Amino acid sequence: MRARRGRVLALVVAGGEGERLKPLTEERAKPALPFGGVYRLIDFPLSNCHHSRVSDVWVIQQYEAHTLSEHLANGRPWDLDRTWGGFRVVHPTTGDESGFYKGNADAINRNRTAIERFDPEVLLVLSADGVYKLDYAGVLEHHLEREAEATVVTTTTSREEASRLGTVTVDGDGLVTDFEYKPDEPRSETVTTEVFVYDAQVLLRSLAELEEAGEELSDFGHSLLPRLVERGKTWTYDLDGYWQDVGTLESYWRAHMDLLEPEPDLQLDDAEWPILTRASQRPPARVEQPASVEASLISPGCIVRGKVTRSVLGPGVIVDEGVSVIDSVVLGRSRVSANLERAIVDLGADAEQAAVGADEPAVVT
Repeated sequence: MRARRGRVLALVVAGGEGERLKPLTEERAKPALPFGGVYRLIDFPLSNCHHSRVSDVWVIQQYEAHTLSEHLANGRPWDLDRTWGGFRVVHPTTGDESGFYKGNADAINRNRTAIERFDPEVLLVLSADGVYKLDYAGVLEHHLEREAEATVVTTTTSREEASRLGTVTVDGDGLVTDFEYKPDEPRSETVTTEVFVYDAQVLLRSLAELEEAGEELSDFGHSLLPRLVERGKTWTYDLDGYWQDVGTLESYWRAHMDLLEPEPDLQLDDAEWPILTRASQRPPARVEQPASVEASLISPGCIVRGKVTRSVLGPGVIVDEGVSVIDSVVLGRSRVSANLERAIVDLGADAEQAAVGADEPAVVT
């Protein structure tokens, strides 16, 4: 018997500063960062909401909010704009605190009154740090069938990657028995994907109790999830497919290189689950003699006169004659007049000097 889904509210927590992605996020909200040529990071959770038929979606924004607001376009690209319910941008609010939100738990707690007024039964809490496809309907059904207080969508990764994420230990049935947040020495390679489902009343009540007790209310991993895990009603849901956290320059670059594999695990042109976005109208790309392009993604409006190999070019990029671009990510409206290898070129930059990345990709701004 299918569990009753109830009233679902999706909260996309999109207000972080993206410290580990600087200088790309110096003057830009991390969710507004371009990805894959023509997309933005926030397109992934919003597209997943659209395809999963989750229609009430709030985006909680904060840092450099203006860089994200224009792209959101009232939710129209994801068919979320409607007269009642639908899409809402939640502007920064201080509540009883001052300054920026300290994390996703703090952001939700400060907006607790508005959420209570909406009166959801289930909260689907998402970040805009990950690149993935997921049918949230399956996660919601899994959550309700187990009468869970929280459901954590998980995947597996290396121990090195796990140290900057939340890790969980589970029993044979998928019940979470232990949770560690960004541990120095992870005991598990099972990590959270920053996709959470909560019983709304339990979440809001727990946040209020933690606040009253003076506990740290920053990210879920500090106080909230350990508290819920101890109650014995937190379950996992395995993400069966590609997922990459792009919270660092290295992982952002690597996720782009993954797109260039002969058979990429993340198919951006999947007709059954397209990634939707608000894109500018540009003419087709031009590849002029004596240019060559190999195993690359070339966005509309580009003009290529040099050699591009295993690279991603955003809209309107110009690659001059005689220039070699290898294993690089060039964001839109940039001009490349010197050789690049393992580099990231920011939006609208002029790459006039050669840039070669080593331990981390070289960044040109």
